[in-house]
Amino acid sequence: MSLLNIAEICPATHTLGPGQRFAIWVQGCCFRCQNCISPDWIPMITATLIEPKLLADMVLSTLNTEGITVSGGEPMLQAEALLELFTLLREQRDISIICFTGFTIEQLRSKGDRNINQVLNTIDVLIDGQYIQELNDNKGWRGSSNQVVHFLSPRYLPEASLFLERERNVEIHLCNDAALMVGIPPHNFQRAFEQTIENLT
Repeated sequence: MSLLNIAEICPATHTLGPGQRFAIWVQGCCFRCQNCISPDWIPMITATLIEPKLLADMVLSTLNTEGITVSGGEPMLQAEALLELFTLLREQRDISIICFTGFTIEQLRSKGDRNINQVLNTIDVLIDGQYIQELNDNKGWRGSSNQVVHFLSPRYLPEASLFLERERNVEIHLCNDAALMVGIPPHNFQRAFEQTIENLT
């Protein structure tokens, strides 16, 4: 039995793809993109280990969920467990799947990894490539313009422009004594957010 090493989840967001989505971030990344949005999730450490079936049950029991969005960390480093999760979900519902990866799709296919190939066959939209700060054009659901949005199924082709051109926004989710920012932040968001916090205190 494979386990997913999860950094964080957000059961309901509207900032990481069409509709209401269950967002999953995995722990551990082989890339160190400059100004990574989630540096705490780069280290190859054990965060929260969870069985794919338990996570699938959480997704399916969340009302109004259109799909899941998986990011990280680097999801393709956990392809075996991801495939189990995606298969369990699709066995019960035609749920949509969006996945981010720092690898290009060509790099993934050249690995000859059966699990990765099957994961790609299950995903509706793959957003690939490493984040490059200088190419951040402040548009869409990808971090920088070098990243390519691959529509691996026709599900979201009618909404293709949203992935590339939509105005960015984020949500702030409060949980206990922590805050989780969800979404692809617009330019200068961090400074504007810090100023807002300063004004409140």
